Amino acid sequence: MRLGHLARQLETECQGPADLEITGVAGIEEAGPGQLTFISNPKYAHHAQTTRASAILVTPDFAPVPTPTLRTLNPYLAFAHAVGLFYQPPVYQPGVHATAVVDPTARIGKGAHIGAYVVIGPEVVVGDHATLLAHVVLYPHARIGNHFFAHAHAVVRESCQLGDHVILQNGVIVGGDGFGFAKRHDGSWEKIPQSGPVIIEDQVEVQSNACIDRASVGETRIASGAKIDNLVQVGHGSSVGENTLLCAQVGLAGSTQVGANVILAGQVGVAGHCRIGDGVVATAQSGIPNDVPPRSVVSGYPAMDNRQWLRAVACVQRLPELFREIQRYARRQKELQNDSEVS
Repeated sequence: MRLGHLARQLETECQGPADLEITGVAGIEEAGPGQLTFISNPKYAHHAQTTRASAILVTPDFAPVPTPTLRTLNPYLAFAHAVGLFYQPPVYQPGVHATAVVDPTARIGKGAHIGAYVVIGPEVVVGDHATLLAHVVLYPHARIGNHFFAHAHAVVRESCQLGDHVILQNGVIVGGDGFGFAKRHDGSWEKIPQSGPVIIEDQVEVQSNACIDRASVGETRIASGAKIDNLVQVGHGSSVGENTLLCAQVGLAGSTQVGANVILAGQVGVAGHCRIGDGVVATAQSGIPNDVPPRSVVSGYPAMDNRQWLRAVACVQRLPELFREIQRYARRQKELQNDSEVS
């Protein structure tokens, strides 16, 4: 693809020879001749002077470099679009594989691809242009929207409802039983029936081996545009707001309410019945035991304002030095006391 044509496709400003041939994309440190790369993080800006790439996506105010550039306000987003231009995923033709088991009461929309060993239960409804790859299971009464894409071994449990353009990566479980048990008088546990479905709205992607639990009563809801990373646990009765990101190994205990445009970084844990306001950012491995006001940035355990946490961490790193100073002070005080007693 010629650089000028690529610039038009990405809606960027081309600074370089329009007839330059671009054959692929790569990261700034790995890119070679014929490839397009990008810089969005200032820490990588120095690589622009040494990269072997044929062209770089940069911001409009990026300093001039010898390599041809495509300039845009959001180089990372433009690079994502460029990847889509050069990478073509497999195409799955409509049809039902001979080994699939589809209940006669199920309704499947037009253009669906139903792969090997797929199981679709009674009264299931699947919208148009769905793709269900090998071993996907849809339990009875599930409702699935248009353009659904489920990778191998994804499961949607009974009565759960999914909107349009939902993607489930490998091993996702939507609607598994919530962790609900009541203690009997003898100390044993009584299982609480998990009757409430999971509701997933439009344009949601859930990545590999994540689990979204059904509710004991009511529902568990994932709002439009939310993205859920690998190995995330969404507890029963929780809600996740629009365009929120739950990164790898995040855990939400039951009845957690997470607002819109929230980012919970890797391994963040949230205690049950907490409310996380809109626009909150929690840095990696934060533990959140209480409500968090909107647009806060929190870190650590128990989660606190990020700036306060950074100061606290700096103090912790100085503890050995401070302890030695205290020991020296104590010895000096003891020496002064001994001198006073002698005199």
